[in-house]
Amino acid sequence: MNRSHTIAGLRDRPNIAVLVIGGGINGISVFRELALQGVDVVLAEKGDYCSGASAALSRMVHGGLRYLENGEFKLVRESLLERDRLLRNAPHYVAPLPTTVPIFDIFSGLANGAVRFLGLTRRPSRRGALVIKAGLAMYDLFTAARRLMPTHRFRGRAETLKKWPAINPAIRNSATYYDAWVSRPERLGLEMLLDATASAANARALNYAQVSSTGDGLAITDTLTGEALPVRAQLVVNATGGWIDLTNMAIGAAAPGMMGGTKGSHLIVDNDELFDALGGHMVYYENEDGRICILFPYLGKVLIGSTDIRVDDPDQVRCEEDEQRYILQSLAFVFPSIKVTDDQIVFRFSGVRPLPASEDSFTGRIPRDHFCEFVEPAGHLPATLCMIGGKWTTFRSFGALAADMALKRLGLVRSKGTQDMAIGGGRDFPTDAQAWCASFAAEHGLSVERAGALLQRYGTSARYFISHPAGEQMLPHSDYSASEIRHIIEREQVECLADLFLRRTTIAISGGLSFDLVNAVLDMLTTHKGWSAGEAATERSTFLTLLADRHGIDLQTHQRSALCA
Repeated sequence: MNRSHTIAGLRDRPNIAVLVIGGGINGISVFRELALQGVDVVLAEKGDYCSGASAALSRMVHGGLRYLENGEFKLVRESLLERDRLLRNAPHYVAPLPTTVPIFDIFSGLANGAVRFLGLTRRPSRRGALVIKAGLAMYDLFTAARRLMPTHRFRGRAETLKKWPAINPAIRNSATYYDAWVSRPERLGLEMLLDATASAANARALNYAQVSSTGDGLAITDTLTGEALPVRAQLVVNATGGWIDLTNMAIGAAAPGMMGGTKGSHLIVDNDELFDALGGHMVYYENEDGRICILFPYLGKVLIGSTDIRVDDPDQVRCEEDEQRYILQSLAFVFPSIKVTDDQIVFRFSGVRPLPASEDSFTGRIPRDHFCEFVEPAGHLPATLCMIGGKWTTFRSFGALAADMALKRLGLVRSKGTQDMAIGGGRDFPTDAQAWCASFAAEHGLSVERAGALLQRYGTSARYFISHPAGEQMLPHSDYSASEIRHIIEREQVECLADLFLRRTTIAISGGLSFDLVNAVLDMLTTHKGWSAGEAATERSTFLTLLADRHGIDLQTHQRSALCA
């Protein structure tokens, strides 16, 4: 993707079939679907790709066990199907995750679950063994025809404590089933974008591109330069999630309020005792207030979450101190002997769940399903197709639904499906990773460990991220090489440090940032962009402020402490 070429193309050819607004996972999904049908489609994202809710998910790829209580059987069935497709199509980023539910009661939740299913109450309640058993049996039933992972199993108290000795000793039983997790969701979205633009000359994408109404049409403003590019689209797809209502206002689409998002905050913790206590499992548990929480091993650390709080301004969400206390308190309930200190929190993040507008007082009961609605054209504006709701796991099917509705509106027919289409480095993924790494290492003069790291980061696209064998220069305090970062800067529309550290790599979220590393990468980015010393200094300051404000990382304080030491 070449930014200058894309902008030049829009100047010369402003008439397009579809304008997709929103470069999160759902926007990228519908963009890919339309591109593969040969549609002249442009995607515009006001920030960076996958920088909103698509950067703040729980990293789970799952059916949604608790959605069964709301009677959302269709959603759970669809989610499990899409989970299994991702296991096949993106095996470099999506992998099975054994998930264990600690159970403290036998019968709890039966009566409440029944009346809640009938719609007579929305009050959360604790779930006992029988309720969980029923849910897991249904989970197994939904996947019986394409069994990719083991069915669930129950353990008694003694067996549970033997396997997880640090778990709350008040436990009665535990249940283990399999879902999946995604290691690099932002890169998966980017690979879909790269696949789409590589496969179709009429597919173009821009980050840092704001769409607004000009009064007699629409314009895409390049927020890096201020240039406004008029565009004339036959159809607009509003895929901005929690920003849908704000986007409709900005483009002049007259529509009632559609969204009622909530935010979920998470912590990444570096605590060896907690990491070891999990035994490779995700623990999916209820806090004492009935709120579902999770913790699981993530890139050598532990991910813990999440909260569920209504928000008014999706641009201002961050993990607040009271949320951090709540998350750590929930941990104390399930692993009471393990203490996590503030200095062990290496990263925190928060994102907006794109839920449909609802008056339900309990946010956990708001439906998680997805649907699309047309806002009919007004004046010089085209019709707008709004993608409402959804969860990360179902991005492919949601994008396909929106694309089919768009194609029908344009009088076109689908020619290609994505159900079995591998994504990026998931193509030709080896069944024997060890053998692949050994062969790759020998071919390129690398260590087997280095080959394994590249396979995890990029799948079979790893070959693009290495230089000549003798040129593997590693960056300071990092297991990333200069050639990796250079490739990312040159080929992946990186416009600032946050794009690279927060989304193109997992350096920040895994606690790998240092002042020296930031400076080394800034030097590379400065050379590529042709920034002045003043522009580079401003970029460094902007990034460090973002880290401190949104993610709880104060590198400047750490640097001062290191100098004093």
